[in-house]
Amino acid sequence: MSAAARMGWPGRYARSARGPGDHGDNKFCMIKKSVFLFLWLWAAFADVFGQESTIPRIVEKDGRHALLVDGRPFLVLGGQAHNSSGWPAMLPQVWAAIGELHANTLEVPIYWEQVEPRQGMFDFSLIHTLLVQARENKVHLILLWFATWKNGSNHYMPEWMKKDAVKYPNITGRNGLPADSPSPHSKAALEADSKAFAAVMKYLKQADDLHTVIMVQIENEPGSWGSVRDYSAQAQQLFEGPVPAELLKPDLLRSLQAPTVGQGSWQAVFGDRADEYFQAWSIARYIGQVAAAGKAEYPLPFYVNAALRDPLTDPSATSYESGGATDNVLPIWKVAAPAVDMLAPDIYLSGSERILKVIELYDRPDNPLFVPEAGLIPENAKYWYAVMAHDGIGFSPFGIDDNGKGETKSEMAERLGAFAREYGVVAPMMRELAQWAFEGRIKAVVEHEDHATQTIDLGAWQATVSFGTGRADALRPNEKATGKAMIVRLDDNKFVLIGTNCHISFRAGGSGAGRAWQFLTVEEGQYEGGVFHPRRILNGDETDWGGPGFGATARVLRAELMVR
Repeated sequence: MSAAARMGWPGRYARSARGPGDHGDNKFCMIKKSVFLFLWLWAAFADVFGQESTIPRIVEKDGRHALLVDGRPFLVLGGQAHNSSGWPAMLPQVWAAIGELHANTLEVPIYWEQVEPRQGMFDFSLIHTLLVQARENKVHLILLWFATWKNGSNHYMPEWMKKDAVKYPNITGRNGLPADSPSPHSKAALEADSKAFAAVMKYLKQADDLHTVIMVQIENEPGSWGSVRDYSAQAQQLFEGPVPAELLKPDLLRSLQAPTVGQGSWQAVFGDRADEYFQAWSIARYIGQVAAAGKAEYPLPFYVNAALRDPLTDPSATSYESGGATDNVLPIWKVAAPAVDMLAPDIYLSGSERILKVIELYDRPDNPLFVPEAGLIPENAKYWYAVMAHDGIGFSPFGIDDNGKGETKSEMAERLGAFAREYGVVAPMMRELAQWAFEGRIKAVVEHEDHATQTIDLGAWQATVSFGTGRADALRPNEKATGKAMIVRLDDNKFVLIGTNCHISFRAGGSGAGRAWQFLTVEEGQYEGGVFHPRRILNGDETDWGGPGFGATARVLRAELMVR
C-alpha cells in the first residue's frame, strides 16, 4: 500500500470536493482540490524518493554516533539467541525470553546453509518467519549472517561447498597441514558468499518495508585459530609481495606501531606483526567485499563482531583468534572494509579494568560503539552503563533463551533477572537516552572490584558515587561489584540520575566551589512518551545521608541543585 493510500488522501479529496459546506462555490472547491492533490502527490513521491531516508542508518556528529530508526536516535536494548535457536521450532522460547527481558531488539542468526541449500537456489522462509513473529512481538531484529566464518570456522557454509574442499579451501598452517578455518583468498568462496548475502539483502528490501530489521551482522567472529595466517602457496605469494598502498600512509603505520617506510613486503614493513596484519587485511578485505555487495542491494547498517584479545598486555596472535577485528588491527579493518559501518566487541573477558578498556578502544570517531554480545552473568549488566557513557548505540547479552533445556518461567526470570531489571526501568525512556547519548549528555561509572568511590565531573558540579547499600555514612559493601550510576545533564543544575547499589552525592564546582548548596528538589518517577512523570518527591532521610540511595533495582530520579 502506498503512503498516499495509507494516508487516505484520494478518499478525503473525493468527499471534500463535493461534501457538505461547499454550497456550490466552485472557486473554493478548486482550491481544496489543489491542496489535496498537492498532498496526495507529495505522499506518492515520498514513496518513491523518501524510502532511503527512512532506512535505519548511522549518523555521526562531533565524533559521537547515533543509530536512527524511524528517523530518531534508537538505543538497542538487545538480547541474542543461542547459535541454533533461529529455527522456527525454537522461536517460542526466544520470544518468551525477549518478553521477560523487556528487550526491544532480538539478535538472531540466519544460516547460509539454510538460505542456499543448493547452489543458486535461495530459501528465505526462515527470514520471513522471523519478520512476521518479530512484528507480532513488537520488537526489532538484528540479523546475524552466519556464512563463511562462524567463530573462525566455516561450519555454516552450505553442504555443497563443504563437499568441495578444493574449490572452497581452508587455510594451510605453518606446518603445511589444513586448519579448521576458511581461506580468505578463495575467489570462489568470496563470490558465493557475496552473491548469497546480496540475495538476502535484496529480499529484505522487498519484504521489510516496515524496517523491522535495523542492522545486520556480517559473519561471526571471523579470524583463525590454530594458525596466525594462511601459509598456502597462494597466500605466501601475496605475503611476500608488496603491502597494499592503502596501508602505507604514515598516520596509519604509526597507529600500527610500524616504521613509516615507503614500501616493501609484509615482513619488511610490519616485522613481528606481519603474519597477523596480513591475515587481518585478507579477512577484512574479503568481508568488506561481501558487505559492499549487500549494501548495493539494501544499505542497512552492517557490523562485524570480534572475539577479543587481552587489551592490557598486547599478547601475540597465537593466544587469540588471529585476523579478526581485535583492538590492535582496527585501523587495518577500517581501510580494508569501508562498507562495514561498525567493528563491535563481544565481551566475555573478566575484570572491570579489561572490559572498560575494551569499551574505550572501540569507541572511536570512525567507529560507533555497540556491544552485540556479553556474557549472561549478573556482573555484566552494569557495563551497558559504560557503553552509554561512551555514547554507545546498544548492548546485548548472549544466550537469552534456554537453548532447548525446557526451563520453567521462574528459572528464566532468575537467569535473566539482572538484565531484565535494568531494561525494564529504561525501556520507556529509550529514545531519550539515545538522544542524550548522541548529544554527549551522559556520564556513568561502574563499580570496580576494589569497590572504591568514584567521581564524575559535571562542570558546575562534582558528583561522588559510593557503592553499597544502606545510609551513606554506614554503607554496607556490595558482595559483588554490581553497583553503577548514570547521570544525564539536562542543564547546568538539573540532572537525571539512574543507578543501583550506590549513593550519589554532590558538591558545587566551578564558580560555586566551596559554597553551601542543597537539593532544590529530587523527584522519583518515570519517562513515558518523552515526558517525565513524577511519582513522589524525595527529601529528608531519602536525600540527606550522602545523597539519594539506589538499591538492587534501578530507579529514575530527576534532581535539581542550587548554590545558596
